[in-house]
Amino acid sequence: MTIGVDLLRQMILIRRFEERALDLQAQALIHGAVHPSIGQEAIAVGVCSLLRSGDRIVSTHRGHGHCIAKGADIRKMMAELFGRADGYCRGKGGSMHVADFEAGMLGANGIVGGGLPLAAGAALAAQITGSDSIAVGFFGDGATGEGAFHESMNVSRLWHLPVVWVCENNRYAADTPLVDSIPTPDAARYADGYDMPSVIVDGNDVIAVRGAAGAAIARARGGGGPTFIEAKTFRRTQHVIRGKPHPDHRPQSELIEWIKRDPIDRSISALIEDGDLTEAALTNLREDVESLLADAVAFAEASPFPRLESAFEDMFAD
Repeated sequence: MTIGVDLLRQMILIRRFEERALDLQAQALIHGAVHPSIGQEAIAVGVCSLLRSGDRIVSTHRGHGHCIAKGADIRKMMAELFGRADGYCRGKGGSMHVADFEAGMLGANGIVGGGLPLAAGAALAAQITGSDSIAVGFFGDGATGEGAFHESMNVSRLWHLPVVWVCENNRYAADTPLVDSIPTPDAARYADGYDMPSVIVDGNDVIAVRGAAGAAIARARGGGGPTFIEAKTFRRTQHVIRGKPHPDHRPQSELIEWIKRDPIDRSISALIEDGDLTEAALTNLREDVESLLADAVAFAEASPFPRLESAFEDMFAD
């Protein structure tokens, strides 16, 4: 399997996990809010494909893709969405709080920008211990208005921390368009104020994302300090799915234009054109993904609900 096909497989797995989660929520098998990353898969896959097991990432409320790309077990993820005891957080965290420390996934976070100080801390820990591990902080364009974002940017540049900041600029902070939330169309300009290298990349091109991430990761690992990557993208669904969908205020013409730039469709076309993928191989790949998802759902359904007595467990460190 070529690297391009492997990246495609990861993106399809993320896409189908999200779509399956929405289907299950519609059947009342998954409760609570779900923030799908459909349309943004290339960013998580492009970045995480270059990370080592010892590298750490932090995610957002839209974190399923980051978890999967970093190597989390989709069975435990699905069980967590089902609120079951075999989930990553024993059914207590749900969609927005999946974490897998062994995989280097320090957690999704329901607080906008809340994970960024954790990424700075993970990078500082690596620096202090002399490890060559790095940290990656994923966040959306809406997080650039949070104090935690600016504090994390400042300290990472001040101390030359081995961290990569990845802004998934999907043009809307919930329903608020970019033009109404930040004073520039390019969130990467924030890096200028911290004298930090930055790059703007097509977030729907997994190879382009991987290229930008590779340079930033090498810089961080080599002691060169932080880099700001802004990946331009677009989510194909509403901000959050919770029960009945609310009106989508984004212009439909904008959605149609971004669908034409779908990261998975673009990868498939490029791989077939280059001779690295056949229709038969693509069918087998999709069938393999569906098998994995069916197994994950079966695992979740077979998992017990948390015991009432467990409500106050895991709240404090030993």
